[in-house]
Amino acid sequence: MPAAPADSLIYARLLGDAETAAFFTEAAEIRAMLAVEAALARVQGALGVIPAEAAAFIARAAETAEIDPAALAAETARNGVPIPALLAAFRKAAGAPDQMQYLHWGATSQDIMDTGLALRLRPMFALWQERLDRLLARLAALAEDAAELPMTGRTYGQAATPTSFGAVVAAWGWPLLGWRDRLEPARDSLLKVSLSGAAGTLSAMGEAGPAVRAALAADLGLADPGHSWHSDRSASGHLAAFAAGLAGSLGKLGEDVFLLCQSDVGEVSLGGAGGGSSTMPQKQNPVGPSALVALARHVVGLAGLVHGTALHRQQRDGAAWFGEWLALPQLCIATGRMLTLADEIAASLVPDAAAMARALGAGQGLIHAEALSFALAEMMPRPQAQAAVKAMCAEATATATPLLEIAARHHPGTDWPARLAGAGLGTAPTEARAFAARVRGA
Repeated sequence: MPAAPADSLIYARLLGDAETAAFFTEAAEIRAMLAVEAALARVQGALGVIPAEAAAFIARAAETAEIDPAALAAETARNGVPIPALLAAFRKAAGAPDQMQYLHWGATSQDIMDTGLALRLRPMFALWQERLDRLLARLAALAEDAAELPMTGRTYGQAATPTSFGAVVAAWGWPLLGWRDRLEPARDSLLKVSLSGAAGTLSAMGEAGPAVRAALAADLGLADPGHSWHSDRSASGHLAAFAAGLAGSLGKLGEDVFLLCQSDVGEVSLGGAGGGSSTMPQKQNPVGPSALVALARHVVGLAGLVHGTALHRQQRDGAAWFGEWLALPQLCIATGRMLTLADEIAASLVPDAAAMARALGAGQGLIHAEALSFALAEMMPRPQAQAAVKAMCAEATATATPLLEIAARHHPGTDWPARLAGAGLGTAPTEARAFAARVRGA
């Protein structure tokens, strides 16, 4: 097993997400950091903080610079950040020492890295938005199509009362609508510049510091926080909280599908998309739901690590920052994969109406006990009706006799199957259709 399955040639298609991972490659990080250095030089040149000719040269050189990531490794291990090695490599590649002396003027490593991360997270959030919208549209169609498809509702793993498959799908989807609404605030908390200088005071830029920060934000299309935030990692915490909450909702979908796919339940199938066994030819393993649940648990754990990095000592803290580096990329990659997996599962999901009907009729029809007790409550006090139905349930279990047959014997004169026919699904069809309408903006 490789150290990072998401980056593995063997496991990446199962547990990784190439599109999200592309934002966390060495090449992507270097490009983003050079873009920040170029923008910083541009705005400083425009504001007269550094010579305009030097600013133009740095900006042009950043567009064409080719930096070998491996060449930064030794100095990064020594310095704890890649910026000193990156600046040295950039200056060497660009030449013109008179102009390049103004590179990185008044900034510090964390400014460049945090702002570069924001540039990389911006397209990642757009990708996640697209995937979440697609998943919701697919679930809406499934919920509407199965709004009145009856199936067994289960609580504590036991048959409870009837519901509809459409309502089950809607229950997966409603929380996702909430996470879609929370995506923008999580994104906005992260898409901001960092420009604070060595200890958060912008002292090297003098009075021009705040104007440079505002201009840098405008140049890069990011927000200006108006203050230093080196030691404030709450933005990363917002991302972690979003990912963990989304993981809970997507993982619930995976858990339910896993259970409904069990061979002794079989109320849904994955449309031939199940995985095979090395020795049992009959197996159609629910690989997608299993991977979704595993990734959900992984994201929840990683979110805890990211939240732990909020314990940031003094003005800057290498230990807390390094902890963020270790956890945040993998959290993002796993979250991206959860979204694609959930969509793949929803696309392949096929409900089996016959299996659902068999389950509803199994167990002597005890699933109708609640509806029967309320019907009897129209004829007698509610506690007496409940006691009567409880006794009939015990008799049905002991004698393997259908509950409604026993009800007809104890309480004749009512066609109990007909009497209860319309009582079973309650608001389930309405729930399913309301969810579909909400997704479509109706």
